[in-house]
Amino acid sequence: MKSFDEQVDQLVKLGYPEMLDCTAEVFRQRLSRLRAHLPEGAPGLKVQEGTIGYVLIINSAAAPVEKTLPLVERDGRTAVEGLRPCTPADFRPIADLPIPDGQAYLLMDIDRGNESLNEVPNAAHMQIRSEGRFPLTIEEGVSVVTQYPEFLQPNRCFMMLGSRGSDKRVPALWLSAKRPKLGWCWEGNPHTWLGFASCRTRSPAVEL
Repeated sequence: MKSFDEQVDQLVKLGYPEMLDCTAEVFRQRLSRLRAHLPEGAPGLKVQEGTIGYVLIINSAAAPVEKTLPLVERDGRTAVEGLRPCTPADFRPIADLPIPDGQAYLLMDIDRGNESLNEVPNAAHMQIRSEGRFPLTIEEGVSVVTQYPEFLQPNRCFMMLGSRGSDKRVPALWLSAKRPKLGWCWEGNPHTWLGFASCRTRSPAVEL
């Protein structure tokens, strides 16, 4: 698993400080306040199991998915967006999701949802909540694959039930011709290759 510093380095390399209108030094300094919330003994990335100990999340209007998704790269292939007729901005966090107030936080104990492959979204959501977990938002999903593009595996990709629009579409990240793709699926349709990503908790947030 990437260390906290390695995750920050990745964001600096991709130009997040410029996106947020600050220097790399200031960006690092502000994010360093999240160190107090790093989980002790967090497990590393387990690609096949689809689990990660923690991921640094940037959740800012200055760094929308429209700008951050094209920065995702897996095996030399950049991510593409295929949400038409929608846009990423059409998908907002669901009402009862405890998103921290601030622009950066830690997403902890992440599960890709291997056990929920081929499940119907509404049923998967109830199962996630019954386990004391929370579905991921579209911003969180993009943040995860920004740090760990290999989290997307053939026939092992995921939906993000924490973000919804005004209809029955559910955003999802999968591989299309080996390229990461952000798209959507209908809430009533199961898919053998899509699970439902969740986390155990989110840390308090900091401002950038």
